[in-house]
Amino acid sequence: MLEVSVSRNGGIVIPADVRKKYGITPGAKIFVVERENEIALRLQVKDLARKLCGSLKEFGSGTDELLRERARDNEREDAKFG
Repeated sequence: MLEVSVSRNGGIVIPADVRKKYGITPGAKIFVVERENEIALRLQVKDLARKLCGSLKEFGSGTDELLRERARDNEREDAKFG
């Protein structure tokens, strides 16, 4: 849990690492949700989806590795059953 201070005019600063993790940029729209004894911040889903789109590119699609693994499985099966 992170602790932030409330400014005189009611503003809070969202920590930089949290802003980066969720792709929160200046002008982003955030909902303030009131729950029982709790206030939560929720990003608009379309903004979150847009920000996260392509964020896993560095990991690739995994298709090539899956095809290699399948080929290895086939080779093992051929060796095992002739």
